[in-house]
Amino acid sequence: MTQSLERTGLTISLPDHTQLPESNGEFVKNFHEHPQSIILTDSIEPVLQKIHPDGQYAIGQDSGIYWRITEPLERGAEAPDWFYVPGVPPLLDGKIRRSYVLWQEHLAPLIALEFASGNGDEERDSTPLSATGEEKTKPGKFWVYEQIIRIPYYGIYIFDTGELEVYHLVNGKYHQMKTNQRGHYPIEQLGVELGVWEGSYQNLNQNHMWLRWWDSEGNLLLMGSERAEQEKQRAEQEKQRAEQAERSQRDAIPKLLAMGLTVEQVSSALGLSIEEVENEE
Repeated sequence: MTQSLERTGLTISLPDHTQLPESNGEFVKNFHEHPQSIILTDSIEPVLQKIHPDGQYAIGQDSGIYWRITEPLERGAEAPDWFYVPGVPPLLDGKIRRSYVLWQEHLAPLIALEFASGNGDEERDSTPLSATGEEKTKPGKFWVYEQIIRIPYYGIYIFDTGELEVYHLVNGKYHQMKTNQRGHYPIEQLGVELGVWEGSYQNLNQNHMWLRWWDSEGNLLLMGSERAEQEKQRAEQEKQRAEQAERSQRDAIPKLLAMGLTVEQVSSALGLSIEEVENEE
């Protein structure tokens, strides 16, 4: 990708998402992260599809957001465990994104979430980039998200304790949000709430604490498997109601006949054929 720098009149060549490393070589920190990301993505997809009927949005899961050129290149990226960017195509030139490159698209994610294996200090690190340009320490995530990428909502979820902190960017500074009456954090632009839910998922049969979405009325946003199970239960209940109604109807036949109604009258009253009534005599 070639990008023009209008202020200087220079033209330089900057790498795009296909030329930048998609991993810094670190392991995922625990077995909780992957299913946690699936829960968040799976349950909010129906909401995003309504907001973006044209499909113009992207979700990153442990993917790099490149914000500067460094050596090595991956040092110029932060990789939130989960983030959502509105108003961008899910593919670039027909290719699956390998990373999200700010100088290529200029749009910040609306929300980024970090899943902390420790106590959250790394995720709260507000160490700035050296003003001299001679960087001795890597700038902290908190500072990068707040001052450079400027992500409106930043959440830190601590696995060990199930605690969730959410920060909202107001006038260029992060302010820690307070929960609403349900203990959730409203994300107004999406019309949803973010909070912590206790339950079982995948092969984690014991209850765990998970990040989940709720709608603005406090209804849990379900994953596809939960929606399918809910529909299965609804269909089974409807089947049982229909069978009960049919039993009640047939139980009424001998009672109506005993009251002196003719077979034809009972047939008409219950909406049954004459043969069906005669079979129940």
